[in-house]
Amino acid sequence: MIHSFKNDYSEMAHPNILNALAAVGNKQFEGYGLDEHSATAALLIQKKIKAPYSDIHFIAGGTHANLVLISSALRPHEAVIAAKSGHIYMHEAGAIEATGHKICIRDGQNGKLTVADIESVLDEHNGDEHMVKPKLVYLSLSTECGTVYTRAELGAITYFCRKNSLYLYIDGARLGNAVNSSACDMKYSDIASLADAFFIGGTKNGALFGEAIVICNEELQNDFRFLLKQRGGMLAKTAAIGVQFKELFSGDLYDKLAKHSNTMAMKLAKGIAGLGYEFLYPVETNLIIPIFPDEIAEKLHELYAFYDFQKFDDKTAVRLLTSWATSESIVERFVADLAALS
Repeated sequence: MIHSFKNDYSEMAHPNILNALAAVGNKQFEGYGLDEHSATAALLIQKKIKAPYSDIHFIAGGTHANLVLISSALRPHEAVIAAKSGHIYMHEAGAIEATGHKICIRDGQNGKLTVADIESVLDEHNGDEHMVKPKLVYLSLSTECGTVYTRAELGAITYFCRKNSLYLYIDGARLGNAVNSSACDMKYSDIASLADAFFIGGTKNGALFGEAIVICNEELQNDFRFLLKQRGGMLAKTAAIGVQFKELFSGDLYDKLAKHSNTMAMKLAKGIAGLGYEFLYPVETNLIIPIFPDEIAEKLHELYAFYDFQKFDDKTAVRLLTSWATSESIVERFVADLAALS
């Protein structure tokens, strides 16, 4: 079987996670997130992000987290602002639109929205009741291009959002990779202070499955469990997610796994750059997008699994992802194979 660089969740789960789940065994627990494991995990997360009054809710996956949070935050006539590359626009089968909310997109810059992008959407709609009303700004950290926001960039967006009564929601499927990137100057506590809500991704950072929705704005906390249930997000066995997040945040495992995947990506990028290849976007996290001649990309497809990201005249930008389980040996093998093909 060839090695896959398609995503960072191909490996089942970190051994510590599997051991923690096995240790619970057939012991009974309360259902629907009211169990002791979820309660402990929530306290650990609140401590990590330094937001004791935040609400924590555990949910199975990122698309579901986005759907439940966004649909619960918006009234029927309200809309979302997102980058064109944003996950809710590109890869969620119209989940947000299916709830009746339009996504207003902008090209952004390296996968990131700017204040100018957001302002242009507001100017375009101008409070006209014949159009949808933009109300929530969606961004990803890290982005779908592997880039991260700086504190200054995110702070400027937060200031603009609060000035214009917009909610700011962050998709944190790869939040660990963002915070542990050398290009990022933020801590988890900064994100909690700047966003109205966000989620902490577990699925893409060593967990079997599961994400933790964090709601910091009290306006969005009201009746959220009703909305979580209504949208099919309240699991009877939420404890299975609570156990995992308790393991991830009781020590430094969450950050350790994210640092490893970032380190492997940097090593991979260094080897690729050393052979003279360029990248479509800055290399900042565990998602990198090098550009290869078509014939090289085609030959690499015979050796490894990965996605083509963007086609040019005679070149292809490909998407490579490393994970918590990626070994140095597989990175070195890829670089050696690329050198041989080059």
